[in-house]
Amino acid sequence: MPMNPVETRRDVTGLVELYDLEQLRQLKYRYLRHLDLKQWNELGALFTSDATASYADGAHGVAGRDNIIRFLQEVLGPAMVTMHQCHHPELQVHGDRAIGRWYLQDTVHMMEHRLTVEGSAFYEDRYLRTGAGWRFAHTGYKRVVDRTTSWDDTPGLRITAPGFDALS
Repeated sequence: MPMNPVETRRDVTGLVELYDLEQLRQLKYRYLRHLDLKQWNELGALFTSDATASYADGAHGVAGRDNIIRFLQEVLGPAMVTMHQCHHPELQVHGDRAIGRWYLQDTVHMMEHRLTVEGSAFYEDRYLRTGAGWRFAHTGYKRVVDRTTSWDDTPGLRITAPGFDALS
């Protein structure tokens, strides 16, 4: 029995939207992986050339892909070991543009300062569909809470990370 063309178009549109949503999730996951592994070239490829970023509740506004990557390299240098996890995405696609809100949980081990910061925030992202797929046009977050722990105040603490001897 032939399908109604309107129903077929609605089904195809729904599949395209689901595909776009999955591509946006994959983009964010790649961002987090490249950030934590400090794969700066790969991270930069996820941004449009004129992207903007707003980190630490807007305290650090950065414009331009190269400047964003340079800023992240400086702030998250080799003495920082990070773990970023995002979940609970709220994504909306509007043609070749999209917006997203993500719940972030992160842990930052500051090796030189013997501190660990654990916290949460909400990311607000804007995306642009390009010839190479979805890219970040803007990313930024607003903190909800941070907890700082001194390693010196935590008896028995042991942290291991690639490139560092076990720290305790």
